[in-house]
Amino acid sequence: MSCGELRRHQARGMCSRCWQRHPDRPFIQGDTLAARLDETPSWLPDFVVYLAARYCPGRACSAITALGRLLEDNEPNHPQTVLERSRQPGRSMGSLARALENYFTEHGLAMPTDQPERLAAGGRQRRIDAIPEPLRPAVASFADHLLRARERARVAGTRPRSDQTIEVALATMRDLANFLYSTRDKQDWSTIDVNDIEAFLSTLVRARKRRLTVLRQFFRFARSRRLLLVDPSSNLSARESQAFRGRTLTRDQQRALFHRWTTDPTVHPHEALVGMLALLHGASSRETRLLRCSDADSQHHTLQLGKRPHPVPLDPATWSVLDLCLAYRHRQRTTNPNVIVTKGTKAGRAAASTAYLSHVLDDCGYPPRTIRSTRLVDLVNTLDPKLVAAAFGMDPQAALIYLADHVDPDRLPNP
Repeated sequence: MSCGELRRHQARGMCSRCWQRHPDRPFIQGDTLAARLDETPSWLPDFVVYLAARYCPGRACSAITALGRLLEDNEPNHPQTVLERSRQPGRSMGSLARALENYFTEHGLAMPTDQPERLAAGGRQRRIDAIPEPLRPAVASFADHLLRARERARVAGTRPRSDQTIEVALATMRDLANFLYSTRDKQDWSTIDVNDIEAFLSTLVRARKRRLTVLRQFFRFARSRRLLLVDPSSNLSARESQAFRGRTLTRDQQRALFHRWTTDPTVHPHEALVGMLALLHGASSRETRLLRCSDADSQHHTLQLGKRPHPVPLDPATWSVLDLCLAYRHRQRTTNPNVIVTKGTKAGRAAASTAYLSHVLDDCGYPPRTIRSTRLVDLVNTLDPKLVAAAFGMDPQAALIYLADHVDPDRLPNP
């Protein structure tokens, strides 16, 4: 007995509840599966160890049970074949398939699946299906044109469009088609004029430049396919000021956030780390999301952030927050090399999702971009923008955007 219960599990001397939590369950179930198979794959014992180290006993046993059904279905048990058969239909390929993919690719037994490509294809199709029927075929052809152009860019060695860029372009075309169909009563692309495009761009003024870029690409494609005679976007202008127009925090707000992240024990370690790196060191969400444990130098208290040319020295407050985050990661008993590990990534090696980082600061009331912009505005207006760009690994023109259009009178020479 382990817990004092009088009821005993058959042949194990434990109650059912203790047996369900026993760490030897996955190994016993793996040995039972191996004895039941006519030919045991060479990778099966190590995979059971892999599951037991990353999942609780119940979840590891569920994965072994599902794996046993695959290995006993009279199909080839080659790692690549097993990986493909383990995938579930839908947007998620399943926890077993993810574990198999991580294990096989880590040990060089199989190639990664095309799950990201499937998800991207589903996202593109959902945007196309949301377009009214009369306007849908042209946008579907435009999507195929973007994919072919991406393949040509890959062959040529240039910069191909990412899946996100293509999805943003199709989302813009979806919004335009719905606007034309419902508001302007247009059911044919050939009937669109410049007034329709101007009315659509005015619905979201801040996205005018981005939307107009996509519209020009589409109408050039449409003209080449003889879907219309005149490009209605050719004479439209997307000029806008390149100056920084975002929000920044006051000093009192910065002090409140610093106090929250350094003294409040109820704050999640991920929120404190993302906030402190953005507030004091101008770290972007991408730099923090891809931060690995090997990037931290405990001897010199420095951190390698993204593509910055030199390690970033950390102040004692930020280093303490980093220690708390690493301790939280250690309690999860994960082998994921990243500093920020979530429930969905602790069993693998992938970084946290972009969506997780975009909402990790929701409790403090300010988005990561606002906090980082506050730091960049202060540094650029205090120091030389070129030095800031060099330290952050930025383009000099990107740093100049944060340069204010006024001069601090205290820094002027004394007349």
